[in-house]
Amino acid sequence: MLFRNLKLVSYVVFGRGSFNQLDKILEPQRKGEAPMIFLVDHFFKGKALPNRIPMRGKDKIIYADVTFEPKTTQVDALAKSLKEEFGTISGVIGIGGGSTMDLAKAVALMINNPGSSADYQGWDLVQQAGVYKAGIPTLSGTGAEVSRTTVLTGPVRKLGMNSDFTPFDQIILDPELIKDAPANQRFYTGMDCYIHCVESLEGTFLNEFSKSYGEKAMQLCQEVFLGNKEWTDLHDDKLMMASYAGGMSIAYSQVGVAHAVSYGLSYLLGTKHGVGNCIVMNHLEEYYPAGVEEFKRMVAENNIDIPVGICKGLSEDDFEKMINVSMGMKPLWENALGKDWEKIMTREKLRALYNKL
Repeated sequence: MLFRNLKLVSYVVFGRGSFNQLDKILEPQRKGEAPMIFLVDHFFKGKALPNRIPMRGKDKIIYADVTFEPKTTQVDALAKSLKEEFGTISGVIGIGGGSTMDLAKAVALMINNPGSSADYQGWDLVQQAGVYKAGIPTLSGTGAEVSRTTVLTGPVRKLGMNSDFTPFDQIILDPELIKDAPANQRFYTGMDCYIHCVESLEGTFLNEFSKSYGEKAMQLCQEVFLGNKEWTDLHDDKLMMASYAGGMSIAYSQVGVAHAVSYGLSYLLGTKHGVGNCIVMNHLEEYYPAGVEEFKRMVAENNIDIPVGICKGLSEDDFEKMINVSMGMKPLWENALGKDWEKIMTREKLRALYNKL
């Protein structure tokens, strides 16, 4: 048996107000006059957070439009423009939700790797380390802050740049930064974490490493989203650590059916990742009966309306595109259903599932 030698984030700081240490953290990583590039979720344009970024010299803030999840074309254009403008970059700092952090990881990689980011969609295709990169989440749940992938929508697939070069060199986990997240967005992102746990804990790749993190992350999600409690600072603290632990759980195992199916929705319809997972999870009693029951309780207690009927009116060609993307997620299906997954999840069965969404 070949054991995975897992690459993790190099440095982690956690705590309220830890964002204020950013200047000191970045100082040793600066290379002469080469700038730090801060990719900031466009949600924060005109708000207070960008004013707290410790700008020096030629440093630049770029507001990342994450209306839709990152595309390979967006990554390539950003990396190209930065190389043309500055030549050398000290580092890329992603400040935002999962999409912003994925974008930061991908741009950092593409500054030092030739071709298009689409060339690296897959497992262990990246050949060279990127420039220094740090992730600062302002939403919690995706686990993007700890994962070895950066999920991108390319010309033919939605798939990550999965490699040992992908994880951040530094993450700053400051619960104060997620305090004012809109309730719906907070829920959908938090459910991404909860669904990570369900899929990891019930998957065929499960081991004590992933189980330990997955069980703790699930416990924290239950404490945050069940019980109709008034939202407090402690909820933010717990959700931030749930995201971290949930991401660690799938780092040494894998996700499953909900993610595999939602990738098709995102590729064709541009459905946001957390929303897509919730739409799919609503219909997965056959695969995760206990998890789906608890998920529906969380939805009800938090007064969330999960979209329905999003596949209504799609053409057969549209369904084929989604099925092709979903069926391409082989490790996810194998974790969920075992090595003979293709005998269980046929194209016809997947088509029927999409028809319910």
